[in-house]
Amino acid sequence: MDLKTASALRRLRLVSAPEAVSFLLLLVCSVLKRTTEFNAVPVMGAIHGVLFILYVIFWLDAWNRSKWSAGTGLLYFVLSVLPTGGFFAERKLKREAENAVIASRARREGVVKTS
Repeated sequence: MDLKTASALRRLRLVSAPEAVSFLLLLVCSVLKRTTEFNAVPVMGAIHGVLFILYVIFWLDAWNRSKWSAGTGLLYFVLSVLPTGGFFAERKLKREAENAVIASRARREGVVKTS
């Protein structure tokens, strides 16, 4: 995995958890708006909107650079629209990055031959 691909995956991973948190907070704010006088939906909506747009931009970049299959790319997008999906995406991306580092070290040390 080259440096640009690793950076793209890292950016996606770093924005996925905050995006998930903002989505959950937006849902809480929506319930509070309807049940109390508290209305933070405009603020949380804007924050979540910015984080979601960043997620989509970073998702497209990661998909383009890492050459994911259509199924993998679609999975990461679906995770972005589920309330807790960003947490699962972050965990899966972390595992993928760790596996790439292990594979890179193995190739460098000659344990695994490159094709």
